[in-house]
Formats: sequence, C-alpha cells, structure tokens
Amino acid sequence: MAIAGGPRGRLLVVPLLVAAAVVLASSPARAFYLPGVAPRDFQKDDDLQVKVNKLSSIKTQLPYDYYFLDYCKPDAIKNSAENLGEVLRGDRIENSVYNFKMRRDESCKVVCRPKLSPEAAKNFKEKIDDEYRVNMILDNLPVVVPRQTREGSQAPGFEHGYRVGYKLKDDKYYINNHLSFKVLYHEDLNSPEARIVGFHVIPSSIKHEYGDWDAKNPIVQTCNANTKITPGSHTPQEVAPDAYVVFSYDVTFEASEIIWASRWDVYLLSSDSQIHWFSIINSLMIVLFLSGMIAMIMMRTLYKDIANYNQLDNQEEAQEETGWKLVHGDAFRPPVHSGLLCVYVGTGVQFFGMTVVTMMFALLGFLSPANRGGLMTAMVLLWVFMGVLAGYTSSRLYKMFKGNEWKKITLKTAFMFPGIIFGVFFVLNALIWGEKSSGAVPFGTMFALVLLWFGISVPLVFVGSFLGFKQPAIEDPVKTNKIPRQIPEQAWYLQPAFSILAGGILPFGAVFIELFFILTSIWLNQFYYIFGFLFIVFVILLVTCAEITIVLCYFQLCSEDYHWWWRAYLTAGSSALYLFAYAIFYFFNKLEITKLVSGILYFGYMLIISYAFFVLTGTIGFYACFWFVRKIYASVKID
Repeated sequence: MAIAGGPRGRLLVVPLLVAAAVVLASSPARAFYLPGVAPRDFQKDDDLQVKVNKLSSIKTQLPYDYYFLDYCKPDAIKNSAENLGEVLRGDRIENSVYNFKMRRDESCKVVCRPKLSPEAAKNFKEKIDDEYRVNMILDNLPVVVPRQTREGSQAPGFEHGYRVGYKLKDDKYYINNHLSFKVLYHEDLNSPEARIVGFHVIPSSIKHEYGDWDAKNPIVQTCNANTKITPGSHTPQEVAPDAYVVFSYDVTFEASEIIWASRWDVYLLSSDSQIHWFSIINSLMIVLFLSGMIAMIMMRTLYKDIANYNQLDNQEEAQEETGWKLVHGDAFRPPVHSGLLCVYVGTGVQFFGMTVVTMMFALLGFLSPANRGGLMTAMVLLWVFMGVLAGYTSSRLYKMFKGNEWKKITLKTAFMFPGIIFGVFFVLNALIWGEKSSGAVPFGTMFALVLLWFGISVPLVFVGSFLGFKQPAIEDPVKTNKIPRQIPEQAWYLQPAFSILAGGILPFGAVFIELFFILTSIWLNQFYYIFGFLFIVFVILLVTCAEITIVLCYFQLCSEDYHWWWRAYLTAGSSALYLFAYAIFYFFNKLEITKLVSGILYFGYMLIISYAFFVLTGTIGFYACFWFVRKIYASVKID
C-alpha cells in the first residue's frame, strides 16, 4: 500500500494508523491474521509428517533438542529450513517417526522399543522433574493438549505441548509413551481436498505387554487395531535403567467447521481483553493528566512569561526578572560528555526506527505466530539497516556541539551499544552451551551475527555519519555566553537524582500492565499477538515520555538550572530502572525458576531489555525537551 507524499499525505498517516490499531485491538484474532505460510491442500491418503521441535520448560527456561532424550529416531534426522529468529529462540525443527496418511485413522501403531540406559533414564527423570513439555508441529500447527475448562467458560482450553512424563507420590517416574493424536481438517465442498485446521494430542503412560519381539512387525497385547487407549486405563510405564519402553500412537481425523484462516484462534484465544482495555484506559488517564499540565504551562504560565519578557523596555528591567529567560545565554551550552550523549541519542533513534517499522509489520500480520521466528529475524535485520539513522543523528548533534572528531563518535555509535549487548549475550550463550541446551546459538549463527554487525551495520553508521556531518550545523536560537552563569542553590525536589527518578514513574506506569503480558509470552511460552494494543500503548509511552520530560525541564529552567541536556535523557530513561525492578518482582512472584543458571539467564536477558528500554525512552525524552527549549527561547526577544 502506497501513501501519497507531501505534508498533507504524511499528516493523514498518523490518524489512519491509530484508527487501524484500535480496530485491530478490538477485533478477534481472525480479523488481523495474515498467514506466515501459504495454505496447503491435502487429498485422502496424502503423506503427513509430524515434525518435532524443542523440549521446553518454564521452570528452567533452557530448551533442549527433542532427541536429547532417548525417543524413537527416524533412519536419518533432517533439520528443516530455519531462519535466524528460530535459531536465536532455540527452535530445532526435525523430522520424526510419526507419519500419518491424510484422513486415514490408525490405532495402536508401535514405532520402536528402545532400552533405556542408566544415562537415558536419568535424563528422562530430570526432564520430568523440571516439567518439560514436548513440542510437535503438523502443517505449521503446534500440537496442543485439551484441558478441562473452568465452570461457566464457553471457550475450550489448551496447553502447548505435552509433558514428557509425571511423578507420583511413590517417587517413581512414568513416561508418556503413547500418544493419541487428533487431526482436524476442513473440507472443500467443491473438491476432494482438505486443509488441516487443528492438531491435538492426549498423552498416556502404558506398560505394553508383548511376547517375542519382532522389530519388523511389532505386536503388543495391550492394544490392537480395534481398541482405543484412554489415559489411566493401563498400568503406566515406569522410567528405570535397562527397562524396555514401547512407544506407540493412535491418530484420528475429524471434520471441522473451522476455516483455515481461523485455525490459529485456539492458540491466540485470550480472556484478558478487558485487562488490556483497562491498561489502555489507565495509560490514557496518565497522558490526560500530563497533557493538562502541559496545557497549563504552555497556555498560561509560559505564554504569560513570553508576553512579559517581550514587553520589557530596557536591560535594567530584564535584570530584575527571574526564571527561565535569565539562563538564555547558557541554555545551549554543550553539556559535559557531549560526545557520549550524541552516541546514546543516535543509538536511541536507531532503536526507535527499528521498533516503529517492526510494529508496522506486526500490525499488518506479517509477523504473526504462524511465521515462526519472523519477529526476531525482522528485529535483527531492521536494527542492522537502521544504523544509517544512528550515524546521521549522532553526527548532526555532535556538529551542533562544535565537535570535530566525528569519526571517533561514529565508531562509538557503531560499537558501544551493540558491543555491550553482544558481550552480555555471549556470556549468557556460554552458560546455555555449558548446559548442553539447544538454546545455545551455534558458532555459525554467531559468526553470521558478527558479519551483519561489522559487514552491514558499521558501514551504514559511517555512511549516515558522513551525510549528517556534511549538513549545516543546527543553529541555536540564542547566543551562548562565554562565561557560565552561576546556578543558585536548588530546592530538594529539583535535585537531579530526585527529579530523574520521579520522571521515570509515569512512563513506566503507562506500560506496566501490558508489560505483564509481554513477560508472560517470553518466559511462560505463550503466544503474544495483540499488536493492536501494543501499538496504542507504544504511542502512549511516547507521549508520556515527551510530556513528563517537558514539564520537569520547564521547572528546572525556571529555577535557573540550565544543565538540561543529560537531565532530559535520564528523566525519561529512568523508567528502565522501574522496568528492571518489576522484572525482579515478576521473577519471585510469577516464575518457578530454581536453577542458578536459569536465574542468571533471566536477569541477563532482562538487563538487556531494560538497557534497550533506557535508550529508547531516553531518546524520546531528549528530543521532546530539545524541541521545547528551542521553541521557547526562539519566542522571546533577546537583546
């Protein structure tokens, strides 16, 4: 979709996007779902291959390859095509021994009978203790386990993946070795083809009985082609060293009214829409409160100040005045560590650009859960290509500060933030690798990330920096005095530490309810898809950061403190401290992580997220204050 250029066309974009976000937020999943893959039609007896994904647990947060446990293996294990996002998420999609024929039911099909070695039995017990779940995929649909719904609830409930096994009060471990699959399909009335719209499984533990074992034609007495196994109807299969475990499965096909475009609804079904709307209303109240303060400052106090200053007849009257006009000769004095500020502002613009474009793609449905790994892939690639904005912004700001070492600033912009993130990520990846988890990023992928960084991002930062430094310097609306003005003693509530920490409360308050759902999707293996709500909350965050920074900046200038550059950045950026504090609260109240490595991983990744949030919100606050200060000093007559 192309949008007409020109000022008028650009002005139409914002209300259109906001209107679209409201529609998307209030509509069910099917209204916005654009599939990540094309639909596939199957005729009767067509081959269907179940693929296996990782073993996952919300207790350890360490994914493992399916074949880490001694499950039945096909003759040759083949990895499916993976994108960068899938690798970073720890997904390992491989073929399996579970092969169906479309619309052909099968009962009690035996696939293999491995003998558990002491090491294999130990691994099974550990994974059962840590409540690991097995994830499978059929035609791009993850397997789900139906669960009992709450009383009064109309919608069916599902759990993602099935448990490896369970432990009873007798301290014995039992493995789910029999799987009862149900495949839902939607028929095309005009052709013999059908599309798969559901993939369910009910796991069971069965100690199969058999006579002489024939590997080519295995037969068990526990069940046959005419029986259907139900959980608890047989003696369970215990996990023990040197025990033989027979793996088997049933599969039934059932016609469904669900259409292909709506097949992901059961995965995305949410009963929390009212909570999301409460989050939006809560955030809007904060914005309205701040907007009222801004209106009061702009329309009454500030307008009156400008009118009074412009009516002064002589310099003596001006000297008697107090307030923000007195520091006009110092308001645009370059701050200490101005180069570092330029680096962080440039990085923030890069992050902001990546966030906005990613959210646009997500709103349009291109990054839906069906497109596995698409969201993370898009974020990484967009971050790389947005390097040109980082270089351009940091160099233009640096030139305004009368800096000459633009190459040095460019290098810092290209390496500081990504270097810190990559360093923390490398340490965390080493810990994951030490646990033999499939979540560890392979060396080849790590090399690809470095190649993207050095081969594309860094050159683009230099290109942007070169273009930015070639532009004419941004001119200050007033001249800067040669001798800095002495700053009077400040009231306790205007001290930097207090005002910075106070400024971060409201931006965090505007997003913390939605933050709960985001953390739940990350750490509790849930799908996050409500990008309409997320877009609205993001806009509210942007407005809140801008408004609180402007309010506190005005109070600071009125108290004749002109060191506003870093204060503006840190005021909005301090919301990241509250985000990390909330992450600590979430860890102790919502998660069941007990392992040290898992705890380090959680806080390591939350530290990365908080750091990125600091850069993003700090840059928003800085530019809001930058615009405000330039606006007010350009509005008064300066002799």
